Amino acid sequence: MPKKPEIVVITGASAGVGRATVREFARHCAHIGLLARGRDGLEGARREVEAAGGKALVLPTDVADAAQVEAAAERVERELGPIDIWVNNAMTSVFSPIKQMTAEEFHRVTEVTYLGYVYGTLAALKRMLPRDRGTIVHVGSALAYRSIPLQAAYCAAKHAVLGFHASLRVELMHDNSNVHTTMVQMPALNTPQFGWCKSRLPRKAQPVPPIYQPEVAARAIYYAAHHPERREYYPAWSSVKAIFGNKLAPSFADRYLARTGYESQQHDGREDPNRPYNLWEPVAGDHGAHGAFDSRARAFSTENWAETHPALFAIAGLGTLAALFGLGSSIYRKVKDTAPETVAERRRAA
Repeated sequence: MPKKPEIVVITGASAGVGRATVREFARHCAHIGLLARGRDGLEGARREVEAAGGKALVLPTDVADAAQVEAAAERVERELGPIDIWVNNAMTSVFSPIKQMTAEEFHRVTEVTYLGYVYGTLAALKRMLPRDRGTIVHVGSALAYRSIPLQAAYCAAKHAVLGFHASLRVELMHDNSNVHTTMVQMPALNTPQFGWCKSRLPRKAQPVPPIYQPEVAARAIYYAAHHPERREYYPAWSSVKAIFGNKLAPSFADRYLARTGYESQQHDGREDPNRPYNLWEPVAGDHGAHGAFDSRARAFSTENWAETHPALFAIAGLGTLAALFGLGSSIYRKVKDTAPETVAERRRAA
């Protein structure tokens, strides 16, 4: 019997990590509900899903509006079927010192980047809990643990998502539910957000290096959706270093970022203060998954490979230990054979 296609909902599906994640699920012939504001990008994503052999439903949605999210979920179930996986991913940000931000900007970033996850989760739970199955994946960031300057609203929203996810996970465990939730803490990624988020920086915004391609994130999300038993995933060593380094020495990290955090988020080229940005309305056009940093972005992450191939990683680890043990034994025998007392014993025996 042919396998029933998975029914997946992805928010922020028109571009960046969301677009790459659409392609990853499409490779496995999923049927996907595509949620975002920009119709151009949604139509581009639909064509890619259908070219890969899947089925897509374009749903122009502002995730900051709970009613729109609920209506989108209802339509997915009506036209595609019961939702198996819900990926919360939509985001926006403002690159700016806090002292130059407005209350309206903080409100909007929080609505999209945090409350959008809440509204998506509520819509998913409404359908998954009665069936006692399903997975909710939250696309997080190392910034959920380690805030950086110039992105206060985004960092605060990701902190809020982490707190929400932890509470949800514990409640599902308490209820012995077969609905699962997990969170993927992303590194810096080469996505279009740096060219379309609102910015007050004097130079063009960039992700803090090292930079990874959005396909690294997409592979991590797909794996997490099918292995949601873990609380969190860390697709790159830079995520691990930022998260656990902050736990060990947060004051040192504060001082380090005070010195480097402004420069590391900007690159050559003056910012155009009049360019369009997507805080309130989508930027027209199909922007795809990649940003402007292809020449500097890494397409592979050893950390992600290890997390998504635990058996092979364990075998490789055992092989390395065995090799080290063999090397150590060989060195020990050579040292022992050349020891003065060993040489003397051989002479007496001769």
